[in-house]
Amino acid sequence: MYWQPDIETLPAKSLQELQLQRLCEVVARVAATVPLYQRKLAEAGVRTDDIRSLADVHRLPFTTNADLRENYPAGLLALPRNEVARLHTSSGTTGKPKALFFSRRDVDQAAELIARCLVMTGCSHGDVLQNMMTYGLFTGALVMHYGAEKAGLMVIPAGPGNSERQLMLMQDFRTTVFHTTPSYALYLADFMEKAGVDARRDLALRKAFIGAEAHSEETRRKIEGAFGIDAYNSYGLSETNGPGVAFECEQKHGMHLWEDNFLLEIIDPATGEPVPDGERGELVLTTLNREAMPLLRNRSRDLTAVIPEPCPCGRTHRRLTRITGRADDMLVVRGVNLYPQQIERVLMGVPELGRNYLIHLRGLDEMTVKVELAPASFDGRAENLLRLEGRVAEKLRAEILVKPRVELAAPGTLPVSEGKARRVIDERVL
Repeated sequence: MYWQPDIETLPAKSLQELQLQRLCEVVARVAATVPLYQRKLAEAGVRTDDIRSLADVHRLPFTTNADLRENYPAGLLALPRNEVARLHTSSGTTGKPKALFFSRRDVDQAAELIARCLVMTGCSHGDVLQNMMTYGLFTGALVMHYGAEKAGLMVIPAGPGNSERQLMLMQDFRTTVFHTTPSYALYLADFMEKAGVDARRDLALRKAFIGAEAHSEETRRKIEGAFGIDAYNSYGLSETNGPGVAFECEQKHGMHLWEDNFLLEIIDPATGEPVPDGERGELVLTTLNREAMPLLRNRSRDLTAVIPEPCPCGRTHRRLTRITGRADDMLVVRGVNLYPQQIERVLMGVPELGRNYLIHLRGLDEMTVKVELAPASFDGRAENLLRLEGRVAEKLRAEILVKPRVELAAPGTLPVSEGKARRVIDERVL
């Protein structure tokens, strides 16, 4: 199924022509309205009429998180304030937040992109979507809400947390689809098991859309197994659209990035130079269809790769591999570079382990991985626990080349988050 078949199946040549036209328009707009880009373009020696091919995007300056924060509140706004329909912000956990503006057309276009995403996963009129993301300044909930309504779904704006209420809503209104973070989906699965609810038997769930956190394929399989559903990986950035930048189709092999709205690059995060298709690097996006706050070459810090082969679904927009973490998330432990998602992949692949874990770094370079046992594996026998701890530690050493201390915890004893999970506590003296 397609939402906008003429765009979703646009031949590559026509898609590139559309991208070039929109790229030229974006560069001209920001050069005329945004002081930051006026300065950066001048420093790069780039004039608006220098953009003659898509390859010329590499001549344009990058936009970084620092640029977004330093130009708070409205330094990147490309429209008069009275033409802005909506403001979102980032969390602002590392200083000033990022202010993110939407025109009326931007709001409508963001909803169109979500509608495309939902329809290509098999959602249709009659589905009931329970939206368990945070409503408010965060883009995730509202953008999904508008898009789901546009695609004909009934939306339950449940918001995050309150698992007892989430379960009641699923039961009473026969929810078929839910949208949440992978960590909360795992927590909700545990909650339902403790409540004696069999999701396959007692609920009408068919699908889940999980995003806002990088997660492993093993975590996806845990979620699918717990609920008896198909779980789809979704990707978005608040500064470029919110959710709906890229999404899996029913093939569930890579996320289609909507190339009529975004010009993608994959670069080496250390050098800024482009890398070939199929090679992992940092995703960089130029917005091609935004009015209020267009961005040139926005550095996402998210690590992924382009899948060059065509998708059997027939969509021509290229696919991205699963996000394997953020360049900023890399940990250096005893001289070894590793990512938290590597640890998650190992833990989620051990049947005796549960769904909640924590990585604790302290001292000079001491790593402890704390993980809950699956309820069926918790027999309290010390010798069995010691053997399992040793086996998990060896599996982790083989994956990350560092052998951590492993501590097994009783089910339900580690801290849980009903929003974005905090998986790493770094208290090292470095």
